[in-house]
Amino acid sequence: MTATGYWSDGTSLDLTPIATWDCTPSPVCGSVSANGFYTTGSSAGSYHVAATFYGVTNDGGSGIAVTAATISAQSKEHDRVANSGTVVREVLQLRSGIPASLLQKAECVIVVPSTLKFAVGVGGSYGRGVMTCRGGTNFQGPWGAPSMIALGGGSFGFQAGGQATDFVFLLMNQRAASSILKSKVKLGATASVAAGIVGREQTVATDAFLRADIISYSRARGLFAGVSVEGSTLRPDNRANRKLYGKAVSAKAIVLLGEVPPPSSALELLSVLNSKSPVNKSAGSSPQGR
Repeated sequence: MTATGYWSDGTSLDLTPIATWDCTPSPVCGSVSANGFYTTGSSAGSYHVAATFYGVTNDGGSGIAVTAATISAQSKEHDRVANSGTVVREVLQLRSGIPASLLQKAECVIVVPSTLKFAVGVGGSYGRGVMTCRGGTNFQGPWGAPSMIALGGGSFGFQAGGQATDFVFLLMNQRAASSILKSKVKLGATASVAAGIVGREQTVATDAFLRADIISYSRARGLFAGVSVEGSTLRPDNRANRKLYGKAVSAKAIVLLGEVPPPSSALELLSVLNSKSPVNKSAGSSPQGR
């Protein structure tokens, strides 16, 4: 394992050689050597491993604590979280990507990597991904621990049978976020949805676009574009959350209440979002949206 510090300018620093490690619960958790080598404990499961670094920061601070999140043997849930981070990084690097002004107004982001159609000629699709939101009661804090999310149903038009497609959804108000974290939401019915515009320098112009609860994008065959997903559904994947965090914890408790730390597999996802959109520039957040 490694202890990594992620800074606000998007850079990172390997702190492993100077970190102090602690693994709980002990002794079943196992142990971590000074150089970050993890030895499995006496039982299978997920454990919290913390790496703490004490020193003087370049801004004159007295020190900084670096917390590594819950870890376990690599699982498909961790893979999905890590893959979601890769998708976000690649999409936000595109000149024809999500407009910066739009991302800066989003309360939450959902990423569903490598969604596949059920079969050739069948429109329905199904995929699993993650949802992360800005922290704090008014979504003004840094991006936080992700909840696992399931995408189902719908027909996404241009897809060819078996063609993997990545989906990115921007949640533009608290109403959309709260609804998805509680139960299944049908896009276009329970929550309004609009196909996103592309281009990092684009400005959002139409009132109808701005009033949408959710903005949707997809990437397939190397093409990134806004996409209509009306009729599809989004819901929390509670079983996957249990596997990811090692205990039963609701999507709301993860995302809105901050009851668990982010998994180590979410480091890229959160560092990219905190670098590209560190401040919420929406007009304001309320249960009724903006």
